[in-house]
Amino acid sequence: MSGTLAGASSFPHPDDDPVLGDIVVSQEALERRLAELGAQITADYAGRAPLLVCVLKGAVLFMADLARHIRLPVELDFMAVSSYGTATKTSGVVRIVKDLDIDLGGRDVIVVEDIVDSGLTLNYLLKNLAARNPASLAVCALLLKEGQQKVEPDLAYVGFRIANTFIVGYGLDVAERYRNLRDIRTYIGSDGDDS
Repeated sequence: MSGTLAGASSFPHPDDDPVLGDIVVSQEALERRLAELGAQITADYAGRAPLLVCVLKGAVLFMADLARHIRLPVELDFMAVSSYGTATKTSGVVRIVKDLDIDLGGRDVIVVEDIVDSGLTLNYLLKNLAARNPASLAVCALLLKEGQQKVEPDLAYVGFRIANTFIVGYGLDVAERYRNLRDIRTYIGSDGDDS
């Protein structure tokens, strides 16, 4: 029996993958910024136990690493919201695919999001969560695409501000691929999207 999983295809090194472009955020920059964000949240929520709400699937790696940098008791919950499908551009139609398990009433909630571009999905999500009566509601976004917001987002914490380009890695994908890259890179391939 070989060490290769049945059905697994070879996955080229990111530097050799023709659909991947330049590194936008390096692994080292991610690690530094996560430590800073964790320290800031620890100071801001001193004496409290925030509930981190991960927006699946893109933010799962970010939340896992961020939680380890927060020096407070935290709880984790997960929510899946869809506006992309398998395309590289948002459809503008938001739907909840998986809802939370924990009651938000009276809780200090931090929504952990991978990327904010138009802001429409996040705006929908925040209105939905605010109606559940949390004690406080804040957003920690790993990435903010500059100049793309149709709705001005209220972001308490932002990891990096980036240009308007399609990116993958560190949780971000195209058709479920590239989430496991250790850095964030531009995506220059074609996924069949003609727009």
